Amino acid sequence: MSYPEPRYLGDTGETNARFRPADTPSDRTSPAGNRTHYLATSASTGGEFGLYRVDLGPGAPGPGTHFHRTISESFFVLSGQTRLYDGERWITARSGDFLYVPVGGLHAFRNESEEPTSLLLLYAPGAPREEYHEQVAEMARRGGPEFEEFLVRHDTYFVEGGPE
Repeated sequence: MSYPEPRYLGDTGETNARFRPADTPSDRTSPAGNRTHYLATSASTGGEFGLYRVDLGPGAPGPGTHFHRTISESFFVLSGQTRLYDGERWITARSGDFLYVPVGGLHAFRNESEEPTSLLLLYAPGAPREEYHEQVAEMARRGGPEFEEFLVRHDTYFVEGGPE
């Protein structure tokens, strides 16, 4: 395996780093109190990746079993414990644990504990996931063809009969 082709062709480098302090307010707070922080969006990384911090409250449900056709998704638990489904079994992941889900891999996550949990979600390559995070609960409530179109637009394919 080799490095990709150069994308920066200058000789002196650029001043273009972006810093986000830890105390930056979340970009989205759900009605249930879960918070999503858009650390690096597809737009800000030129499509290289998307990185989000998700803070789930006690007992917070997550998405059912699903897969993506165009992006991989990785999970890194920052604090607490998160239940992760790896396509075969549910795993109780704790601070420092990591799960990589290749393109097409079945996965799900949720917080079954009585304590909050915080995790990083990494999508590669980057995809505009902000609209998905902001609207999925409302779209699911509406259901029907509009929800199905929303899921396809956001490369999310739920699997019927996935594990509880």
